[in-house]
Formats: sequence, C-alpha cells, structure tokens
Amino acid sequence: MNESTMENKKVFFVSLGCPKNRVDSEIMLGDLADRDYEMVQSADEADVLVVNTCSFVEEAREESVDTILELAHEKTESDSSKRLVVTGCLAQRYQDDLRSEIPEVDLLLGTGDHWRIGSLLDGDPLPEVKGAQQAPSMGGAMAVVGKPGHNYAAYMPRLRTTPKWTAYVKIAEGCSQRCAFCIIPRLRGGQKSRVIEDVAIEVRQLAEAGVREINLIAQDLTHYGDDLKDGTSLTDLLRELVKIDGIHWFRLLYAYPHQFTDELIELIATEDKIASYVDMPLQHIADPMLQRMRRRFSEADTRALVQKMRSRIPDLVFRTTFIVGHPGETDAEFEALYDFVRESRFERVGVFKYSTEEGTHSARMDNSVMRIQAEDRYHRLMTLQQGISQEIHEAMVGREIDVLVEGTSAETELLLQGRSWGQAPEIDGLTYINEGWAEPGSIVRAEIVDSGDYDLVARIL
Repeated sequence: MNESTMENKKVFFVSLGCPKNRVDSEIMLGDLADRDYEMVQSADEADVLVVNTCSFVEEAREESVDTILELAHEKTESDSSKRLVVTGCLAQRYQDDLRSEIPEVDLLLGTGDHWRIGSLLDGDPLPEVKGAQQAPSMGGAMAVVGKPGHNYAAYMPRLRTTPKWTAYVKIAEGCSQRCAFCIIPRLRGGQKSRVIEDVAIEVRQLAEAGVREINLIAQDLTHYGDDLKDGTSLTDLLRELVKIDGIHWFRLLYAYPHQFTDELIELIATEDKIASYVDMPLQHIADPMLQRMRRRFSEADTRALVQKMRSRIPDLVFRTTFIVGHPGETDAEFEALYDFVRESRFERVGVFKYSTEEGTHSARMDNSVMRIQAEDRYHRLMTLQQGISQEIHEAMVGREIDVLVEGTSAETELLLQGRSWGQAPEIDGLTYINEGWAEPGSIVRAEIVDSGDYDLVARIL
C-alpha cells in the first residue's frame, strides 16, 4: 500500500453484520484514529473506503457484495486514488473471488487480521503472517488472510460507535461447536477465550467512561473458558465483573444451551447486576431435526432447561432463534416446533429461513425443503410470535421498571425513548416515555402505561 500522508487520511467506514463484527470494526477504527485518520460521514469526501463484511447467511453476503460494489463505483467515479479495503467474514471466505471479480479492491483482510489495517495502510513493514496469502498490489488486491481467531485486548485502542452509556464486550472469538448448518467455525476458528483479568480491565475502563450497560457477546458464551484449560467458566467471569462499580446491568447475548449450568442460572437469578435476560438460540425442538443439525441437545433436554430457567430466574426475558426449511424438515417436525413456540411463550423469537452454506454438512444433504414451504413456515411462526409478544406486553401494563433513557425518540420529538432490562440494543423493541424528562444515559424508574407488539410506553415516576 502507498504510504499515507496527513492529506489523505480521511476514512469512510461501513460495518455490517452482528455486534461481534461491530467490535472488530471499533478496534479497526481505534487503530486508525490512533494514527490520526479522520472519520468522515460520506464516501465522496473520504480517501480510504472500508467495509467490514458479514457472510453468515445468503442475505448477509448479498448485502456485503452490494456495499463493496457501491464503494467500488464511488472509487472509480470520483477519484481513483481512493483506497478500498474489504475486511471480515466475506474476505476470509472468498478472497480469491473478490480479488478477481472486483479489481477496485486494494486490500483484503481476514477475520484474524483486521487489526493490521493501520500498519498496512501506512506502509509499515508487515511481519510474517502465518497462513496469510499476500499478493503484490499491482497484481490485484493485497490479501492478508491468515488463520482466524484473533482476540483483541483491553489495552488496544478502540473507537466505540455505540452511545456512551452502552457497550459490547466480546469475551471470546470463534466457536468450537459443530452445528451442521453453520459456517462460523470456518470463518472465525475454534473458540478462543480472553482471560478474566483482561475482560475486567476493559469493563472497568468502560465504567469509568460512563458506560452503564454492558452486553457480553461471543459466538458461544456458555462455553467461555473451556479452551483455557484452567477451570475458568462464564460464572467465574461474571462474579468478577459484578464487583465493578458503575455498571447497572450486564446482559448475556448468544448462549449455547449445552452445559448452561445450575450454578450460572443461580447467579443470574440472584445477582442484581446481571439482567434477567438470556439470548439462547435453540434452532429447533424435534429430535430428528436436532440430530440432522448436529445439535448436542435433545427435545427433552431443551424443555427441561427452559422450564428450569423459567422457574428459577424471576422476570426472565428469554430470546431465542429457530431455523425453518432446513433439509429434511418434515411437516410434522415443523408442527412440533410451532407447538413448542406456542406453549413456551418466549418473550423474543427470531426466525431464520435456512440458508445453504457451502462447505457445511447441511449443504451436502439431498432432502431439501422447497423455498415456498420455508417461506410459509417462516410467516406462520413469526405471526404466532407476534401475538404472543403482544399478550406478554399487555400483561406488563401497570408494572414499574427501570428504563435506560437514550434521548428523544426517532419517531417524534414529543417522546423520549429508552430500553428496559428485557430490551437489548438494536434487536429488541423500545420503551417510549410519554411523561417526564431525564438526561440520555440516565436510568429512571417508570410505570408501563401502554404496549404494542414489540414496544412499551411508560411514564417516569
């Protein structure tokens, strides 16, 4: 890459995909800011165009490719001296295709190499990258795509893109589960957990910066620490984190059901600083489907765990996701799933239509489900859940809850908006405040006065 100067250090950055990808983006932004790059809000005024891609399912890939093409067009139409950088899962998975099909790309960085972005843009000597494929820029994009699995550390610069009162903390990278439908282990590597001390340092820094809400994320929170081989567990980590002053609540996102221990359930139930909220993708309920998906959990195990969590954790908000249309899913198996959702009355449910991922076990199965069937099952399940969510919210009217105020509503200046313990940022609904005022970032006591399918309305007490 050409050496940067102070005159060509304006960066336009697009981050796609999940919060885990967002943390990677914030690490890249922090590195660039440390090197005096200026972040700008439009591509036409930038010297460097960066897109951190997602490749989890077909729709995510399409969005990533469309974004790259849009920025490539911006590069060629406005100023060919602009540099286009593609990072993340798409670069890790399809580096050769991207180099040949989109010649406007100057630099490709894999999921384990994104943190090198500043040194590569500035022309620093590149240390040997184990497994990386580095091509000279004159022959196409330089590709630095080594072995996945890099963990950031608390000392690394990071430019947060969330409001100042909330933050994501990624406690592990990669996943060691082997679900038949999932490509993530190939893109991110096996699970690599950060040590407790490093996570605690980061959370302490965030608390001192005014963060009130921490969302703990990983591909698999439940098995945090297994790879450290020293007995470290998610429960051990949480016990250390709740000692840190200033944080109002910790929320758990992306927990695997296998080995979700009694000890962990008891801690969530009894520790005020841990929100009674668990995001646990269950994927299906019918045993034949769970076996095809290579899930290490049976229908009986699932039902027992859900019941145990319900009975022991007061005010639990249970978010889960399911896949419909996976190869082999019969009408009877879908009906079993439908009945399970109806009976379980989960507070939050997301539904994915099966996406064929090249290189996975599921992609090699022959007994595929027609797309029109998958669409029908998706809409049936989402319609069912919409009614359940509405009923759950209606039952909350009259309750008093804590609300993290986030400022004036995007819908109207007449309302404030915020979130309760049961509303994770960006994926759940909001709590609109129609009476009273509070500064953004403050936590207020409020009474719920109305509800919708996904949102609540409250007044500050």
